Amino acid sequence: MKKVITLALSLIPMVSDAALPPDVSWQTNNHEPLFASPDAKFGGTFRTSIDSFPQTFRTVGPDGNGRFRTWLLDGQPQLLQRHPDSLAWIPDIATHWAFGNDNKTIYMKLNPAAKWSDGVPLKATDFSYMLKFYRSKDIFDPWYNTFYTEMFDQINALDAHTIEIVFGKEMDKEDLLYFSHRLKPRPEHFYKPNQDANQDGVDDNFVRLYNFKPEPTLGAYHVGDIKKGKSITMEHAGKEWWGYSNRYYQHRYNPEKIRIRVIRDQDIAFKHFEKGDLDAFALGRPELWYDKTNSAPFQKGYIHKFWGYNQTEIGAGSFWLNTAKPQLGDRNVRKGIALALDIDGLNQNVFRGDFSRKPQGLGVGLGAFTNESLKPLPYDPQAAISSFTQAGFDRVGADGIRVNARGQRLSFAVTYSNQVMTPQLAYLKEQAKAAGLELTLNLVDGSSAFKYVLEKKHEISYHSMGSAPRPQYWEYFHSENANKPQNNNFTNYSTPQLDELIIKYRSVFSTKDKESLSREIQQVVHDANVIVPGVMAPYTREGYWRWIKYPDQPMQKKMEQLMTISGLYDLGLYWIDADVKKETQKAMKKGQAFEPVTIMDNQYKPR
Repeated sequence: MKKVITLALSLIPMVSDAALPPDVSWQTNNHEPLFASPDAKFGGTFRTSIDSFPQTFRTVGPDGNGRFRTWLLDGQPQLLQRHPDSLAWIPDIATHWAFGNDNKTIYMKLNPAAKWSDGVPLKATDFSYMLKFYRSKDIFDPWYNTFYTEMFDQINALDAHTIEIVFGKEMDKEDLLYFSHRLKPRPEHFYKPNQDANQDGVDDNFVRLYNFKPEPTLGAYHVGDIKKGKSITMEHAGKEWWGYSNRYYQHRYNPEKIRIRVIRDQDIAFKHFEKGDLDAFALGRPELWYDKTNSAPFQKGYIHKFWGYNQTEIGAGSFWLNTAKPQLGDRNVRKGIALALDIDGLNQNVFRGDFSRKPQGLGVGLGAFTNESLKPLPYDPQAAISSFTQAGFDRVGADGIRVNARGQRLSFAVTYSNQVMTPQLAYLKEQAKAAGLELTLNLVDGSSAFKYVLEKKHEISYHSMGSAPRPQYWEYFHSENANKPQNNNFTNYSTPQLDELIIKYRSVFSTKDKESLSREIQQVVHDANVIVPGVMAPYTREGYWRWIKYPDQPMQKKMEQLMTISGLYDLGLYWIDADVKKETQKAMKKGQAFEPVTIMDNQYKPR
């Protein structure tokens, strides 16, 4: 059993007795196994790419939920972390935590060494300001407004490094930890109120003023040089980064810079990788892993291959059906579409059987929060035709596409964000014709695609979302977000039943009750056929130049990627060996080769 240290208040000079209950007991946990390598070397520039320049550097408000957000916020430190293997709570921004006696309050002691990337020390008031910030109407983000108003009663700075978090409802201790650990402060000094600011300390023109003004971070990396439309360089805070005072951060985030080039075409990006212009590349696509890695850089051992399994949570998505669009409000049409999509055939014929079918469209791998009884509808053109007929599409046009009595064709556009998805959708398009369904392909490049979907302009969107260990449903299916732009209700689907279940899910006390409600919500959404589940992969496949090094045990249970590819989805365990880089470049000039290398890490492979 893992050890959690409980410390008496008298042992830690934190705040005055008047500010805390007299019997408060502080806890910490510095006894979990370390996962970084002491052999790691600091320095060098790691080179990666993204397929589009971000719409904004804001992380809230219009377009603030784009893919570049991982660099700016999602991958940054938070109050506590879960150990990526044992899943025990470990320190992050907070060094210690303690519970109040009312089932609503938790206290956090902040690391006094923590400072923002602009050199300003972190203050406890940055957390109380965070609450004001997220509740402000000037950020134009209803999800944050609602969540931070309903979930939290108040966040108080008890002294320079101690905060009190009071929730709006009673919860068990595990929930108190879970819903507080992910809190990330906002730098009050950066958003310093001026004559245009309201009482909440947010400028009336926040969206415009901060559109391309990245805020300071607490993480190892912050935005440095920006070449708009071309590249962004993330710069390290240096060897004196405050995070290294935390034992779990030592020997991590080793490159001094991460240079992110904008390369819109993934095939072109792969060619840059083969030339040595990029240090690592995702090889998840079968044609990359099996075919394109037969080239000289791989066969001569300059580039290595890595396949590592994980047990990370799988987020919601694959095919989101927008029920606000004509015909898609009919459940029979949606069910027919689900039956007409040959996902298993896609896996076998395009993905070469490497993936597996998602059982349902919401979170998978979430323990008791996941409804394990759900199964996806199989590819069945005849059953699809039956559903389409019930919806009134009882005729077949000259081109084989079904039509209804009004002459409307059974045709829907599928919006997607990357050219590499085209062969996948082309296969599904051909198979769907057997059911009289026409799918047209609507490629919208990069971040513009997500903006298109946030504006609810799509009919069907082909994309997936990330997931936390505990799923959130309000943003996806509550009526408050239906038929409104700039939120995650991509299906525009809601019902009074779902509203009631979602509100109960957010308000119940015990984790067990929350798990039960989660399974019920997943059942209702599954039966509505508003998300058609696609494929999932419990692993990462990556290529990297041989000068990139990593620990002897590369993968952790909850580790998405080994390298920093496109976004901060990794744990920062790798480093650049400058000597090996020189050796490799010298060998390439002389035409010398090394042994080809493929690493398989099966520790977390499903049994």
